[in-house]
Amino acid sequence: MTRRGAVRARANAWVAAVVLTAVAATGCSTDGGPPRPGATDDGRPASERPTASDPKGSASSESALPAAVRNQKLSWKACAAPVKARGAEAVAPGGEWQCATAQVPLDYRNPAGETLGIALIRTRASGGDAKRIGSLLFNFGGPGGSGVATLPAMGEHFGTLRGRYDLVGFDPRGVADSSEVVCRDDRATEASLALDSTPDTPAEEKAYFADAKAFGAGCAERSGKILPHVGTTGAARDLDVLRQVLGDEQLHYLGFSYGTELGGVYAHLFPKRVGRLVLDAVIDPSAGLVGHSRNQALGFQRALDNYFRSGGTTPRAGTARVVRLLERLDAAPLPAGPGRRLTQSLALTGIIAPLYSRSSWPALTEALSAAERGDGTPLLRLADSYNDRDGQGHYSTAHHSQRAISCADTKGRVSADEVRARHLADFRKVSPVFGPYLAWDLAGWCASWPVPGAHETPEVSAPGAAPVLVVGGTGDPATPFEGSLRMAEELGPQVGVHVTYKGEGHGAYPSGNACVRQVVDAYLLDGKIPAAGTVCS
Repeated sequence: MTRRGAVRARANAWVAAVVLTAVAATGCSTDGGPPRPGATDDGRPASERPTASDPKGSASSESALPAAVRNQKLSWKACAAPVKARGAEAVAPGGEWQCATAQVPLDYRNPAGETLGIALIRTRASGGDAKRIGSLLFNFGGPGGSGVATLPAMGEHFGTLRGRYDLVGFDPRGVADSSEVVCRDDRATEASLALDSTPDTPAEEKAYFADAKAFGAGCAERSGKILPHVGTTGAARDLDVLRQVLGDEQLHYLGFSYGTELGGVYAHLFPKRVGRLVLDAVIDPSAGLVGHSRNQALGFQRALDNYFRSGGTTPRAGTARVVRLLERLDAAPLPAGPGRRLTQSLALTGIIAPLYSRSSWPALTEALSAAERGDGTPLLRLADSYNDRDGQGHYSTAHHSQRAISCADTKGRVSADEVRARHLADFRKVSPVFGPYLAWDLAGWCASWPVPGAHETPEVSAPGAAPVLVVGGTGDPATPFEGSLRMAEELGPQVGVHVTYKGEGHGAYPSGNACVRQVVDAYLLDGKIPAAGTVCS
């Protein structure tokens, strides 16, 4: 969740949280068996698997692409140092990582027209060609997160998978090195984050909506050419180009958070090209603009309640404590280091950040206690990490890309009057802490966007696709558990295979849960489909 574009969970904050998560050795209950009789090694009956002479199996055949795109050869080279756009947590990849750029159509309605470069990073399968299955592509969410930066930073979590796959990360269109969307400079970002995101007066409302309008205008001025083309449907078609140029007949994919929506849209567009797909920390595909934000209010409040329970405090008492702190900060921000202040809005962001992972809860305890003593520095430090602000005051452009992709996807547009009349009280009831922020955000993030949205909700139905593993966490703060059930249902019978992770945090596989690892690894490495209703705890 970000200050603008709360419908999606921020990749960088999520990655920072799960990297800190301690590996847990816990149990699971599953009756998963071997692949179905007559199945290929990707779990699909041989009769359903496309062959070289039958390349369709999708909304459009490969032959619709120009030969220059379809037959391109990637030039893999040593990677350059990461750049600011990729996020403050970016690390310089070592010698085992290689980078390349693939060319895709800017506009798939005109596939022979202008092209767009998609930045890639990979590390080769460590088990040798004899055991290699193919490439495993990753998307870590956002939207707006850089896979080129994140995959090396997260690489240690996927060592087992690397035995049989080339691990491949990419920057989706409009992100980082793939024609990043840029909307404003660091100074304007700093000023925007200082505004009151739950306006209480006409003056605060005016400033809030003026900032949203200025942001959209800045995107149009600096990145207007790409703004109409950054939606998830285009990114899903890019995935199929990447599959082809990487030399795979089917797409093998591991998507987290927003990456689950991207994977679901791919399965809908190219059902016969689905290989082994895993969707973890799942977005609800049936929820529109309002539904997504309400889901997040529920999810973050649920995580905050669990945090207080873990420390022996009742959720009601803990929530009241946080509300009192936020009210104090609304009236009088706290000092938080040289030349900086902790505002109500920044404090809320600082509270959100550690809820992404249970291992970060002690940091939240320390930060709340410090703020109550009059020191806003720890909470501001957490907010800076979530907002991709480095020590010199520079911000990444991930949140620019996030808003651009989200607004290009959704037709939902909500006015300030609608927020006051229809949503504010309801959201506050769902979450006294996060509800007001998320209700106001409905009217701020896309209401004045210069590009129309594509749809109310994404289409993810995928009849005829191979089984897709859908993993939902019961304590997920950003993508509540219920969304995973709806994703499995909408993918369709015999396609969506649901796995429950009874645990906290945003993302089950990177949490280190032994049961989740076992189930996902068996599926990705051996094509073993778990039994319906598998539960890991």
